[in-house]
Amino acid sequence: MHGSELGAGTREARFWRRLADGRIRCELCPRFCRLREGQRGLCFVRARRGDRLVLETWGRASGFCIDPVEKKPLFHFLPGTPVLSFGTAGCNLACRFCQNWDISKARDLDRLQEAATPEEIAEAAAATGCRAVAYTYNDPVIFLEYALEVAASCRARGIRNVAVTAGYVRAEPRAEFFAAMDAANIDLKAFTEAFYRRICGGHLEPVLETIAHVARETDCWLELTTLLIPGHNDSDAEIERLCAWVLEHAGADVPLHFTAFHPDWKMRDVPPTPPATLRRAREIARRVGLRFVYVGNVRDEEAESTFCPGCGARVIGRDRYRLTHWALEAEGRCRACGTRIPGVFEPRPGTWGPRRAVVDMAAFRGIPPEPAAAGLSTGDP
Repeated sequence: MHGSELGAGTREARFWRRLADGRIRCELCPRFCRLREGQRGLCFVRARRGDRLVLETWGRASGFCIDPVEKKPLFHFLPGTPVLSFGTAGCNLACRFCQNWDISKARDLDRLQEAATPEEIAEAAAATGCRAVAYTYNDPVIFLEYALEVAASCRARGIRNVAVTAGYVRAEPRAEFFAAMDAANIDLKAFTEAFYRRICGGHLEPVLETIAHVARETDCWLELTTLLIPGHNDSDAEIERLCAWVLEHAGADVPLHFTAFHPDWKMRDVPPTPPATLRRAREIARRVGLRFVYVGNVRDEEAESTFCPGCGARVIGRDRYRLTHWALEAEGRCRACGTRIPGVFEPRPGTWGPRRAVVDMAAFRGIPPEPAAAGLSTGDP
């Protein structure tokens, strides 16, 4: 069954098998959705059509924007550079606090108004000066087939690939997906099975397996994010256990971002995270032995900056998504003492800053854009 036979936006999916009872079982993620004709998985975008499992969002996106790479958040991967970001629809978790619920919880594929082939996305990234393409806004593992084709086209053009994901994926697709990525931010939502089961509709262990795999078995640069939700995952004891696990299984040099919750989706009755909670979490993480710990969704230049673990000097200053200080030499070495800072750095940082720019993909549909910035509309930071 070819894409033309399935219709626009649809391709046969991978990682599934037929069951003896006639159902098809999706084996992309730990949910193992079992589908009869016409049914969709919880992610909504992987569906059974006839005797096949298909992906219904191939080549379709909810929109394309250029963001600062720090917004992903990635602090040790090409700082200051622009990244072409896009997502599709759906998600394979059901987080009650989802901050992108209008995309990830979408049950209407008609909202996917932007069409783009992998080659057009790579062309758009190159023409607009983006150093990477980010698969984000909703979880890219659920549109794995599309993401892998885009990633291959980008690498052919010298464009790097960034995944922003919850890491809820099985071993075989996990290995293939992260082999195609140059950097990833994995969302470690909490450190209890009860939280994942009750708040996210999933399980903790597969996420830990993904983090350990990326840290130990790939060349993909890894950073982690934990959204601290008052009364749910912000106790000192849980934060300490989480940080101790990260130290043991991912290492002291993996950047960890603690970010502030704001009431959204189905948790509007929970108050925002106090800045003091983020500072406390950062102190715990540093005491445990993690070297690069940051806060997000609040303004705190001290806790957003990178300090040399060798001499304590500030080597990268940040104020939200703007770089305010740069003291790295070649190979990411501290200008003061020569200690190498882990990450992917270039001799000079990018200068994109906090801007956000909407990209009209129609400008890249089969015709090389003139000038290079065609199709780009800059918006407010």
